[in-house]
Amino acid sequence: MRRAPYLIALVALVAVAVIGVAAARRTQPSRVIAAATPGTAAAPGSTPGSSAAGGAVELPVLAPSAPTVTATEWINSAPLAPADLKGKVVLYDFWTFRCINCQNTLSHVKAWYARYAADGLVVVGIHTPEFDDEAKAANVRAYVTANAITYPVALDPDSVTWRAFDNHYWPNFYLHDRLGQRRYTHIGEGAYQDTEDAIRALLGVDAAAPRAVVSS
Repeated sequence: MRRAPYLIALVALVAVAVIGVAAARRTQPSRVIAAATPGTAAAPGSTPGSSAAGGAVELPVLAPSAPTVTATEWINSAPLAPADLKGKVVLYDFWTFRCINCQNTLSHVKAWYARYAADGLVVVGIHTPEFDDEAKAANVRAYVTANAITYPVALDPDSVTWRAFDNHYWPNFYLHDRLGQRRYTHIGEGAYQDTEDAIRALLGVDAAAPRAVVSS
């Protein structure tokens, strides 16, 4: 008869553990908590998923800053130091030119840059090679020219910047706000509308303003 209180306590502990696991699985800080409503950027330090003025869904702060991009060569740009990116919304795109997934995302990245550069978006393509021929700067330059890539591309043949970001994938997108804080990430293809919504939110683009036009 005395075992009843212990059994009740055991059941309670198991229930708490199950709730904790479920909560942990729902908390995925690399994703927007809810679809971002274009318009108002999240206030620094705000609670992920809460609404700012105007009802915009806020993006979580995932990291306080971005690592410095270290490159052996820059294409389409002089070297960009952190001071050059101050006050800008920056989309870092890790890619390599033989990666088919990177090729499939390229039209979207080019469209975002064309549409939102005037609003303060900077795209930094970080080319970290997987194979030997991808590590040759001449091959990267030829690919950039052939594919009409006009945003800055940093060559990272020794994976210095890759390691600084603790990156593990091609392609991988890191979106930072005007204060330098990381607010959104996405690995691989897809989620194009979510990514554009995050860009628009951090730029403060009006919801009625035109969206990027992606060429086929």
